[in-house]
Amino acid sequence: MTTLSTVLGPLELSCPVLAASGTFGFGEEYSSMLDLSELGGVVVKGLTLEPRWGNPPPRVVETPAGMLNAIGLQNPGLEGFLEREMPRLRHCGTAVIVNINGETEEEFAVLARELSSVEGLAALELNVSCPNVPLGGITFGSSTPILQKLLKKVRPLCRLPLLVKLSPNVTDIAGLARVCRDEGADAVSLINTLKGMVIDTAAKTPLLGNKTGGLSGPAIRPVAVRMVYEVFQEVNIPIIGMGGIMSTEDALQFFMAGARAVAVGTANFVEPRIMPQIISGLRAYLEEEDLEDIGSVIGAAHRET
Repeated sequence: MTTLSTVLGPLELSCPVLAASGTFGFGEEYSSMLDLSELGGVVVKGLTLEPRWGNPPPRVVETPAGMLNAIGLQNPGLEGFLEREMPRLRHCGTAVIVNINGETEEEFAVLARELSSVEGLAALELNVSCPNVPLGGITFGSSTPILQKLLKKVRPLCRLPLLVKLSPNVTDIAGLARVCRDEGADAVSLINTLKGMVIDTAAKTPLLGNKTGGLSGPAIRPVAVRMVYEVFQEVNIPIIGMGGIMSTEDALQFFMAGARAVAVGTANFVEPRIMPQIISGLRAYLEEEDLEDIGSVIGAAHRET
């Protein structure tokens, strides 16, 4: 009998496949198409202390093998989330992880403190990698001293498992993962989107209202797999891998690179039931390979043959 359960520090998941933040709303949008309890967890849309309207349109554009988005963290704010979304999420049957965002250290700290006492939350994901906001976001995730300072403030206030979502728009992602480990983070999520642009050649201007946006989808998968591989090789910290996962084979690449769980994002827009399909495929793979659990696959690409 095979098992897909996995562990990210103190966070235990029944399944290693999560819905990635920013692509799954607060779960309600997909609940009529799939059973959320089949998933290992739902990472909800990025949350800020106060409500945000997001960036001006256009905010999404398709690209070859992917898409650019510049939503700008549109969300109801902490109070709106607790009043309208959390009562339903509390009964969704899977781990609920809140992705938190701030323009200042204090905003991150307040969110971590307030959400730590909310019944039904499994973990927090500290987003230090959003490329689509002028303040905060990648400002905290592109410098090891700044990230270290932020974690020193947030970690003592967070009583839940703490994940840190890292950006590919840096020169040394392993060094940032090392800071996360040293400052008490329980896992890292990688990667967030790559910063990109599309120009409307007729109008001679960037197509997105924000000018730039975050590139996601299959186009970034090789970059994401490489970064997971590097972090696993250099830093002993649990990894959630993401970036262009469209199939079971794609997910297996991340596990073999060293991820203990994966998150599926853009693929949900193409096929809303893609995550249950990937989960079934992983179970079938373990049975075909006569493996007892997903742990047998993790880091396989690093083993000598």
